[in-house]
Amino acid sequence: MIERYALSPIKEIWEEEEKYKRWLEVELAVIEAFEKLGEAPAGTADTIRRKAVIDVGRIQVIEAEVDHDVIAFIKAVTERLGDEGRYFHKGLTSSDVVDTALSLALKRAGELIAQELRRLIEDLREKALKHRNTVIMGRTHGVHAEPTSFGLKMLSFLAEAERNLDRLENCIENLSVGKISGAVGNYANVSPEVEMFALERLGLRPAKVSTQVIPRDLHADFLNALALIGSGIERIAVEIRHLQKTEVLEVQEPFREKQRGSSAMPHKKNPILAERLSGMARMLRSYVIVGYENIVLWHERDISHSSTERLILPDATMLTFYMLRKATYLVENLVVYPERMLQNFVHSRNLVFSQRVMLTLVEKGLSREDAYKIVQALAEKTWREGVDFKKVVSNNPEIKKLLSEAELDRLFDASYYLRNIDEIFKRFDL
Repeated sequence: MIERYALSPIKEIWEEEEKYKRWLEVELAVIEAFEKLGEAPAGTADTIRRKAVIDVGRIQVIEAEVDHDVIAFIKAVTERLGDEGRYFHKGLTSSDVVDTALSLALKRAGELIAQELRRLIEDLREKALKHRNTVIMGRTHGVHAEPTSFGLKMLSFLAEAERNLDRLENCIENLSVGKISGAVGNYANVSPEVEMFALERLGLRPAKVSTQVIPRDLHADFLNALALIGSGIERIAVEIRHLQKTEVLEVQEPFREKQRGSSAMPHKKNPILAERLSGMARMLRSYVIVGYENIVLWHERDISHSSTERLILPDATMLTFYMLRKATYLVENLVVYPERMLQNFVHSRNLVFSQRVMLTLVEKGLSREDAYKIVQALAEKTWREGVDFKKVVSNNPEIKKLLSEAELDRLFDASYYLRNIDEIFKRFDL
């Protein structure tokens, strides 16, 4: 991940030194298991813990010679050890260390992402409550449809974010597995008891079954959850981008005092953050494809997945974290213009009340087909002559026979469309 989008504390998880520290953490947990089972002298792990030094430069020098990162790591660490070095990496294969340590990294990254997602959920909840009764034009196909509540829009985003949190937490639980089972996963040179104790020390549990690697569908599932989080954020971003258009201008991204929108046009305030989030969501979705491709490996394993995971797993987690941090800022500081939302009804000349007029005519005794034809013809007249729909309806002789002036006024009251909003909010205990 480029520095521009790499935020603390998640970026530190993926630093090279932290990776080797996790590898050492796994190796030490295994040695502690050996001690517990009487297969290594008591205190061996503590001695190694005191002597071991993670020297990234030294590891890289050795790797340049042996062309194997785990062997380079083992050689660099054991150079400082005495006889206790005999127990370092005993009975293990590289993936025992690498995959188990990767699970630690993904679990920790996932927990940080979950924290940020909970913050976004809280901000969406607050915005939904604040604008529960703020009337806004509902749009389908980008066209005025019927009035709705701006708070209901926020509630829709909230519901999706809550679902995404459930998915993420489930993925973190599924990912919290390791494997200390040897070259092909059959425990030929290390016992299941060693694995059980070592993983318990690490806060993981054994994979039900592994080959030389942990099954990659777990990683694909995790990437899919991150992509869904990104798509949820993009849905918010795209809504804001539309509502910030000059001719709409119902909401606006926060714009800091010294911020500038264009190098050429001083008046510009562009939805750059929302657009950035849209682009990032595309990247997240692209990682899912690679994650799915990594599931299918030859026999007990090959390493076609390895090179891709070095890129997509750090980038996907850091990107999701960044997007959540920025989305929370965006929602929390969103500028909302309720007056403009009402003013924009004029653009469709109150045609958005057409269904209510039609249904009322049906209630007065007309067939649905006849009522639809009458209202559709009046809508066409409204567009053709550029007059207000309410005026056209009020002047129609057939309708005047069926509806009083007071009844007609009630048909054009936008608050009618919010009468059941509270029932929806109750589903969220709000």
